[in-house]
Amino acid sequence: MAEGHAGQYPQVFVVDSQASYTPLPSWRHLRWGGIGPRALQLLVGLAVVGIVMEAGFIVHLYNRTGLISLSFSFYFSLFLPPSFSLSSPPPSLSLSHEIISCPLTETNEILVKPTRRKVPPEIQRKPSAHLIGSSQPVGEDSVVQWESDKGLSAFTDQMDYKDGHLVAQRKGHYYVYSKVHFVEDCFLFKHKVMRITEGYKNKPLVLMKANRFHCPSQDSRPKKISHQNLLNSYLGGVFRLLPGDIIYATVDNGTLLRLGAEDNFMGAFMI
Repeated sequence: MAEGHAGQYPQVFVVDSQASYTPLPSWRHLRWGGIGPRALQLLVGLAVVGIVMEAGFIVHLYNRTGLISLSFSFYFSLFLPPSFSLSSPPPSLSLSHEIISCPLTETNEILVKPTRRKVPPEIQRKPSAHLIGSSQPVGEDSVVQWESDKGLSAFTDQMDYKDGHLVAQRKGHYYVYSKVHFVEDCFLFKHKVMRITEGYKNKPLVLMKANRFHCPSQDSRPKKISHQNLLNSYLGGVFRLLPGDIIYATVDNGTLLRLGAEDNFMGAFMI
């Protein structure tokens, strides 16, 4: 009867705390577990490739200059035979005499000796001439005579002068000029600059000319020569001259020409 009134007991579970526990991997470990070693290998490989390329660039630079750094001598000795010498570069890598040999340093600069181009003196100085009035102003064929080596102002440089004629030695463009002072007294005064060249069979050619005529009335004419009746004529222009070309000045009335080294002059210079 006691057994009939007894109730059912609940089930009891026993947990063993000493049992081994295997934790499940988290999602982070599952994601990076296989990628991490591969990325590390890739970075190491890129670093090695960069070091090799940098070493190649440095070796190429030093081969161009013919100088190899001492820091690479030990490295090359491991791979090159003992007969190979680093002290002298191969014949194909020999330097020009313009490159300065310098001791081995840690700089990558190439020292090049500066060179200066020497220009011949005849090219540095251009032809020129300046002639001044002579004591005998007019010669044969109304050619004005000049002084070429008198005083400090008269000179000829790479040009010849003879009997009123200025001769060019080098071809080029020249500025030719001539100025004369004259006393006008009811006469026609003509001032010309002439040229003689082989291209025209040595026939005189007129480069520039000026004509002047003025006759004052009897009452206004001064009784003596003064600055009122002193006039001048200036001619100037650019012309191409060839070697051997001759230029000279002429005046039709030489008696009207006023004497003076500063009043009359002629010249030319290459531009």
